[in-house]
Amino acid sequence: MTERINTQNRIIKPEEKAVELLTKSGKTVATAESCTAGLVSKRITDVPGASGVFHWGAVTYANYVKEKVLGVRHETIVKFGAVSEQTAREMALGIKKSSGADYGISVTGFAGPGCDEEGKAPGLIYIAVAGERGVALSKIETGSSDREFNRNTAAGACLRLLCDYIENTLEKP
Repeated sequence: MTERINTQNRIIKPEEKAVELLTKSGKTVATAESCTAGLVSKRITDVPGASGVFHWGAVTYANYVKEKVLGVRHETIVKFGAVSEQTAREMALGIKKSSGADYGISVTGFAGPGCDEEGKAPGLIYIAVAGERGVALSKIETGSSDREFNRNTAAGACLRLLCDYIENTLEKP
């Protein structure tokens, strides 16, 4: 899903679309963020009406917090790393369960600059959405060492994946 233009020729931001879809469907969301440090939550709560659909967000930078708060298995982090599809999946499922929201979204990655302690390049990001139809995952490789660019790219991609997931869920009875 990309930004779209409404009848007033105004670009609809993905966070606006997400709040609109959540409101129309009567669903809620919670976020688990690592590399974006709360940016996804901020973008959602910048939208009027978000209080009716946003449960809460957790910034889980440290691995032990991913484990303790979100229920990410220690073995997952050891085997695949904090920046992995597997960790993103467990983060999304964990925030969905602990918050009681209909959708759990997560983002974990390496914003940069330089390589992380596992040798992963900056701009490597994994996002996940957990909902009634399982988990949707996406991998981003920006190739950039610009920390702010990577965070903004990740937040936008996370919100677009959430919108796509909701739209696909609504289309299927």
